[in-house]
Amino acid sequence: MKAVILVGGQGTRLRPLTHTIPKAMLPLLNIPFLKYVFELLKRHGIQEIILSTGNFLDIFENYFGDGTKHDLKIRYVKEDEPLGTAGAIKNVEKYLDDDFFIVLNGDILTDLNITKLVEYHQSKKALATLALASVEDPTSYGLVPIDSKGKVVDFLEKPGWDKVVTNFINAGTYVFKSEVLNFIPEGMNYSFEKGVFPKMVEKEEKIYGFPSNAYWLDIGTPQKYLKAHHDILERQIKFNFKGKQVKPKVWIGKNCKISAEANIFGPVVIGDNCQIEANATIFGYTTIGDNCMIGSGATIGESIFFKACKVGSSSIIKKSILCNGIELGVKVNVEDMAIAEEEKISLVDSSYNLAKKERLNDRT
Repeated sequence: MKAVILVGGQGTRLRPLTHTIPKAMLPLLNIPFLKYVFELLKRHGIQEIILSTGNFLDIFENYFGDGTKHDLKIRYVKEDEPLGTAGAIKNVEKYLDDDFFIVLNGDILTDLNITKLVEYHQSKKALATLALASVEDPTSYGLVPIDSKGKVVDFLEKPGWDKVVTNFINAGTYVFKSEVLNFIPEGMNYSFEKGVFPKMVEKEEKIYGFPSNAYWLDIGTPQKYLKAHHDILERQIKFNFKGKQVKPKVWIGKNCKISAEANIFGPVVIGDNCQIEANATIFGYTTIGDNCMIGSGATIGESIFFKACKVGSSSIIKKSILCNGIELGVKVNVEDMAIAEEEKISLVDSSYNLAKKERLNDRT
């Protein structure tokens, strides 16, 4: 059985994080998010993967290669123009030689039991089976009401509250028989959510929903990207932490130089080759990437650092994200859900707030 992962999106809701990094390659506790997805698929016996990519194909290919080093067989198929969720699958049709296959959206963090999903699909002799998740606010997602036998009876894309009849939403993981490809026009930008699924329901095809209580999170906004780190550090989802656990809830990578006078309060993950100076304090729910330096007296909490960040002495970073290579001078404050990206900042001003930032609570 093969899996197709849709990673061709622009990641606009995650900007500026995705200016130079595709959404599926953003670090998640210091490993690319897509690597977590691969590990999930392997746990369920799936090792043949097709990545439907856009402009960042070379980034995926340079990291994963043909998949051999990851015990996978990976094929890359680039969209010359955006084709939508269904159009992207039609674009890889010639590589789908099995009777049925899996499709996953490349921005969903989940521990879904894919084996049970496939067994359910087969037991129903379904043409298509959608994994369903329950959420508190279904108006931001595709709403999927089902009957008592699990058959999908309607498909409402982001309905208003007056049309909400269930809290089951489309969870972005599907099992399809190859016949589903007949519902997708060739060479067009076409979606499952607005095109294929409603058409299948209208024609009373065998399309089923698979309700699941698995962990589920769309990481498509900076706020949810931070939440993903928080939830993993809370052990709400199985995760293979990078580094050695040196004390409860504190993982540290190789070749780090950490002062005996530094204070680290878990849960915290620190990457390889990091330096943390005396009297620096790192509070919980923080992830620090490889090759970072935290100056003396700095305070870090509930934040994410990408690689090669430098924080000057007595600076304060709270509930924020620093992208690759950010350098902060002494006594710089970065807080209030800010993102620092692609510029060096060397200021000495304890009241300074980043000029180039995007506030997470302003984004949907």
